[in-house]
Amino acid sequence: MAQYFEVHPENPQLRLIHQAVDIIRNGGVIAYPTDSSYALACYIGDKQAMDTIRRIRQLDDKHDFTLVCKDLAQVSSFTKIGNDAFRLIKALTPGPFTFILDATREVPRRLQHPKKKTIGIRIPDHPVAQMLVQQLEEPLFSSTLVLPGDTEALSDPYEIRERLDHELDLIIDAGIIEFEPTTMIGFANNHPEILRQGKGIASQLT
Repeated sequence: MAQYFEVHPENPQLRLIHQAVDIIRNGGVIAYPTDSSYALACYIGDKQAMDTIRRIRQLDDKHDFTLVCKDLAQVSSFTKIGNDAFRLIKALTPGPFTFILDATREVPRRLQHPKKKTIGIRIPDHPVAQMLVQQLEEPLFSSTLVLPGDTEALSDPYEIRERLDHELDLIIDAGIIEFEPTTMIGFANNHPEILRQGKGIASQLT
């Protein structure tokens, strides 16, 4: 059974965040809140935990996975980020955007898109997500909590508990979060392009 933490959505209890980070470091898979939906996450280097997320979501190796980072310095360690991309990401984050960038060698190959060698990057504007990556001091391997057969992410932590209690190690309840997909931006040939319009508004690209 999953542990269940009720966390304040604006002022998360640091004690609970520390406990969540310990669970992640010890190979746990968690459900946690972001600014666009609830998501699944685990430690970036834990293959078994990542395989659990793939199994829960029934994803193949062509799925674009995401690293949730604490800041641009961390982003630049895991992606090849040019000056234009750096400026755009700095202007739009933290916020509900996913950026598709070329991965560096710091990103395990199994996380990269098998053909494009890219990885998704997020710096979400949610206090719980921000505190998790700040205390972890490494990116979170993350995937939106859309279950097989569903079209939207689960929004109610109680429903997450009902459906995934025996699959997860921790559920972080920060209240109901209605699903709005992130805006996805790619950088083919260093040229930014909106690949999916979602919650985030990038007036620079419209």
